[in-house]
Amino acid sequence: MTDAKPSLDSRYFDDIYARTIDPWGFRTSPYERGKYEATLGILPRPRYRSALEVGCSIGVFTRMLAGRSDSVLALDTSALALGEARTANAGLPNVAFREATLPRDFPDGRYDLIVLSEVLYYLSRPDLAALAGRCLGALEPDGQVVLCHWLGETDYPLRGDEAADLFIAAAAPRCRSSAARREPEYRLDLLSAGG
Repeated sequence: MTDAKPSLDSRYFDDIYARTIDPWGFRTSPYERGKYEATLGILPRPRYRSALEVGCSIGVFTRMLAGRSDSVLALDTSALALGEARTANAGLPNVAFREATLPRDFPDGRYDLIVLSEVLYYLSRPDLAALAGRCLGALEPDGQVVLCHWLGETDYPLRGDEAADLFIAAAAPRCRSSAARREPEYRLDLLSAGG
């Protein structure tokens, strides 16, 4: 049963990144490129004050998000991925990176955009619920949360639809669904604060 699986930890991801620094083809995959464009496209504002990117990996989407944000704090649990992300985004003064295992290491601060792209299904149900609570506590009154999840079969603690639906349920009534997009391979959900 999926809710019995624990969250995946930094060792799991460091093992993957030790084999290849771009294991999901973030730099080269047409799937990733299309997903990034769709994620930016679902955002209704041209610019955000303070963005939090949870699970930044090697920082490919971070660079894109930096072009739409005054400041970006990008988190990942893998030190190997973060090293690559820092190198790839060197010279961007509005981007900071931090190693964090969530929900435990959730950063202080307030954000008008929180991005959770292909990360929630790595968490157990209790950790996902705790992370949702932390995100809502850090979200500005006019803030938005964007979720993006792959819909294929996995051996992760949760499936894409399950993870997104659990987060959306935990966010209600503080946030409402304000936009959604479903593709054969992934789904996007935009939640806006204000009930």
